[in-house]
Amino acid sequence: MSKKEAFITHLAEGQKYKKDSIILGTGILEGQPINRAQVRVPLKTMNRHGLIAGATGTGKTKTLQVIAEQLALKGVPSVLMDLKGDLSGLAKPGELNDFIKNRSEVIGVEYVPMGLPVELMSISEEKGVKLKATVSEFGPVLISQILELNATQQGVIAVVFRYCDLNHLPLLDLKDLKRVLQFVTNEGKEVIKKEFGQVSSASVNTIMRKIIELEQQGANRFFGEKSFEVDDFVQTQDGKGKISVIRLTDVQSKPKLFSTFMLSLLSEIYETFPEQGDDDQPKLCLFIDEAHLVFSNASKDLLEKIEAIVKLIRSKGVGVYFCTQTPTDVHDSILGQLGLKVQHALRAFTAKDRKAITKTAENYPESEFYEVSETLTSMGIGEALVTALNEKGIPTPLAHTLVRAPISRMDILESSEIDELVNGSQLVAKYNEDMDRESAFELLEEKMNRVEKEQEKAVLPGPKPRTASRTPKEESLLEELSKNTMVRQLGRTIFRELTRGILGSFTRRR
Repeated sequence: MSKKEAFITHLAEGQKYKKDSIILGTGILEGQPINRAQVRVPLKTMNRHGLIAGATGTGKTKTLQVIAEQLALKGVPSVLMDLKGDLSGLAKPGELNDFIKNRSEVIGVEYVPMGLPVELMSISEEKGVKLKATVSEFGPVLISQILELNATQQGVIAVVFRYCDLNHLPLLDLKDLKRVLQFVTNEGKEVIKKEFGQVSSASVNTIMRKIIELEQQGANRFFGEKSFEVDDFVQTQDGKGKISVIRLTDVQSKPKLFSTFMLSLLSEIYETFPEQGDDDQPKLCLFIDEAHLVFSNASKDLLEKIEAIVKLIRSKGVGVYFCTQTPTDVHDSILGQLGLKVQHALRAFTAKDRKAITKTAENYPESEFYEVSETLTSMGIGEALVTALNEKGIPTPLAHTLVRAPISRMDILESSEIDELVNGSQLVAKYNEDMDRESAFELLEEKMNRVEKEQEKAVLPGPKPRTASRTPKEESLLEELSKNTMVRQLGRTIFRELTRGILGSFTRRR
């Protein structure tokens, strides 16, 4: 048997799938693509997470685009975090040329240009569906992790959330959180001390500064209502999975805001989606581009939360895919959870680069057909080393792969095309109405003003003698704030029917 035939047989034996799969490309041997050596990934294991890595300009974003396209054609929706603004073109058909035609023929696939159902979204000023979440929905644990608080400061946040839960004070945005923090060290100091113990004003001041830092990165636009329902990510159109592109081009310089949003999204999906187990295909796939922004500034506690969610969310039928320059950008504990690995070329310009390449090569199975460390530096644009999990959870043979071309546009949408897409969105009409209903800030302000007026009235001279009943000053402020505070609840913030999940965020009874 020739080396070529042995290579084809080797790949075929490792990819004997009974269920449906997507074709990623074709294998390359000794620099030449082999047209009978297709590299396929089974849909059944797409909830086992993955990594798409490679140096700038090697084609990793287009590989992400290809995988999202193929999932959509199989009816699987996906969420793409687009930090470079490269992925809006998924909504429009690609263009067939000789290069793409020849590549498709070699791979053994038909190239049919096609636009896919796309929903543009944003957590900032970008056009699209506005994604928001309330402070209450985050919960004390996630808020503390995002603000990188110490144990004492975390205790203060826990007291604030507990007090607001007991007294029906909705924490919707950061303005609410700051107002309650002011309350626990000023007007409500004695009340809080009586019910929960002494709260340090120094701790509160530190938390306030950290909230202001988060606000300066634009978090005030993200926290609030109307809260996004993650079930709206799981939509199909004409049998194709909808691709939700979250436009984050103005968030690259705001890593804390990005990690805040990413962690809240993963937590919300985990808490909301029902258990699915190992189905024939995933319910949703989430792609995190420029993933190093999540990990580079993350604390140990935050990394532990991300690791916990990645481990647990698989059972919900959700696959998480990290797209970054080198595998070392992803924490080792998370890297070990990833099933699909797509490694584009790396550059070896320095001694540090060469060490990174050696370390990267150790993350992949050994192959009798390649010297992995050499292949990593010699691959061209649109080529990658690929290994996945077969239907039994066993890693497939490592394949130097010529990746197929995207069927949608490789360039971005024009401004007029973005406007057309946004204006035709049903979700824009659902979520883009600004809301600022009565919440903790307004309720506390109203109560404080009322107490002050009653105190002023109590000291004014009058014809009637004072009775022996308690004055407003003597009455417990906790009782005062607890009276008649049944606030009209909207949307998903139904305080009496909420319990805290394992990550401290709200679990909703549906």
